[in-house]
Amino acid sequence: MNKLIMGDKLQIQCYKHNGHIHRAWDEAIFLEEQKDYLVFANNKTIVTKAEGITWKTKEPAIMYFFKDKWFNIIAQLKKDGIYYYCNIASPFIIEENTIKYIDYDLDLRVFPTGQYKVLDRMEYNYHKKIMNYSDDLDIVIRSALNELIKDYEKGSLMFSNENNNCYYDLYKSLKKID
Repeated sequence: MNKLIMGDKLQIQCYKHNGHIHRAWDEAIFLEEQKDYLVFANNKTIVTKAEGITWKTKEPAIMYFFKDKWFNIIAQLKKDGIYYYCNIASPFIIEENTIKYIDYDLDLRVFPTGQYKVLDRMEYNYHKKIMNYSDDLDIVIRSALNELIKDYEKGSLMFSNENNNCYYDLYKSLKKID
């Protein structure tokens, strides 16, 4: 992977365990690299499902992709506050200007009120069975969900509204948006 430069435009591809593409995002603008993760942003970007269905995201998003953690975090800057959509997923790789990862179904949704909810447990159990997730992988995935919840509860920087608003300001300056 070449060294990323602030403002570089990449795409995102999300796969399932069986190697099939699940979803793709047209744009992710690189903002910053930290020791453990990369930060990207987008707004009103095109999302394409494997079946060919497309739509545009409705709000700006700040995305954290971790080098060694089995999750990623998306801060969605909505009119009524910042929502967090966190995917349990493999650590990312970057190939051909595309961020790639495997989605493992379980998600953590954090609301502006501070409450959170684990989503898609039935989908996880279904895919675990039909895609033959190993016992070791199941342990990694469940541990990642616990780690993610602990990171949220301890007030990790990725869940800081102030931090995410600063990243959004940086994104707007790079895209020359008011």
